[in-house]
Amino acid sequence: MGRRPSRCYRYQKNKPYIKSRYCRGVPDSKIRIYDVGAKKAAVDLFPFVAHMVCDEKQQISSEALEAARVAINKHLTKTVGKDAYHIRMRAHPFHILRANKMLSCAGADRLSSGMRHSYGKPIGVAARVSIGQVLISVRAKDANQAHVIEALRRGKFKFAGRQKILRSTKWGFTKFSREEYVTKRKNGELSADGNIVKVNNYHGLLEKSPLF
Repeated sequence: MGRRPSRCYRYQKNKPYIKSRYCRGVPDSKIRIYDVGAKKAAVDLFPFVAHMVCDEKQQISSEALEAARVAINKHLTKTVGKDAYHIRMRAHPFHILRANKMLSCAGADRLSSGMRHSYGKPIGVAARVSIGQVLISVRAKDANQAHVIEALRRGKFKFAGRQKILRSTKWGFTKFSREEYVTKRKNGELSADGNIVKVNNYHGLLEKSPLF
């Protein structure tokens, strides 16, 4: 018996059902890498960021998330080069999908128990997502904006339902708008800390603070 089609598990029906000491023997998630590309690139290098936002309350299987990651990564590697972008998968599959395995061979009606003891066995995992939740974010240079949006558009085809691609007003993966970021970086209120930014506050010794 192969995997069931994802349409069987598209909607959120019951409570979240996660891996625990009571629910063991869960197959591993298909998606293992959540940050792809130049993930160590400095925060100043990639100011542009675009998000794929979910427009439905649904479940997205780990297989679909991995397929979307591969599709986006392939397009961006081909068009802008492997060191010119950073993809971050923002949805994590924790919800377990179950299936009541049925025999489908000849004479199965003699062997199978029908709906007796029908609580299913774990067959995979999915992410439970809501309306307006960010699924995938990509940061890159402003010059590569069109390629990033096209890559996200291709990734959309791997998911059921409707998604929207939004161009963010923020600088990279920070919480600051572009104007605010540039101003605060010049003032010394922010300092680069890898692919994110650190806020310099007024605590601590004055000689160690970059603000004085």
